[in-house]
Amino acid sequence: MNKPPQKLPLNGSAYFFKGFELIQTKGIRRFVFIPLAINLILFSVAFYYLLNQIEYLIQWIDSSIPSWLTWLSIILWPLAIISTLVVFSFIFSAVANWLAAPFNGLLSEKVEIFLSGSSTNEDDGISAIIKDIPRTLTREWQKFKYYLPRAFGFFILLWLLPVIGQILWFLFIAWMMAIQYKDYPFDNHKISFKQMKLSLQANKGLSYSFGITVTIFSMIPIVNLIVMPVAICGATALWVDHYKQSSLIDSNKKN
Repeated sequence: MNKPPQKLPLNGSAYFFKGFELIQTKGIRRFVFIPLAINLILFSVAFYYLLNQIEYLIQWIDSSIPSWLTWLSIILWPLAIISTLVVFSFIFSAVANWLAAPFNGLLSEKVEIFLSGSSTNEDDGISAIIKDIPRTLTREWQKFKYYLPRAFGFFILLWLLPVIGQILWFLFIAWMMAIQYKDYPFDNHKISFKQMKLSLQANKGLSYSFGITVTIFSMIPIVNLIVMPVAICGATALWVDHYKQSSLIDSNKKN
């Protein structure tokens, strides 16, 4: 008797949580160590600095609000703190991903082999990591060039439109988180950054639900230390289920 086909999750959040399961899998755990160590060091430094800055931020808000608008501080404080957490979580995630990019690609490779049994590279040792450093850093630079002008515009809205600006900024960061982590399996298969974006835009709900979940967990102290490897594993599972077949077909047609 044939088993019915397994129904794939249509919510990106489910794939992020699947990442928690995958990082504990035998054969994958050892490839989690370096991304995890880099994240641990950077986020420890970042949040120590952030805690000090939040105190100054609150003092600045208090001194900037006229006495007859003191009631407004009740709204502005949490919004300012949340916005600061989102900004810092993304900035330091970006730095961590720059430093760990070759190892992140290797982790994604191993997760894909575990899930589908197919490899993207014949050589997956240290020599492959060294060889891929120029390509992976070039890809990170493409993400940065995509991010920077858009971040500038959304950052202006963040302060000009208190509430609406914060919501738009949060959604933008969520979209960038989806691009950041989903890109690793695309890049492993030498699929262009442009084609990767088109694939993500074809199902924005899947990307936003994944990115929003990553962003929220990146804002939680201690938990954010393992977000990077978890997100890579979850994004790779998402690639295998929803993007791999169609993306490779499209890529082969163009080649």
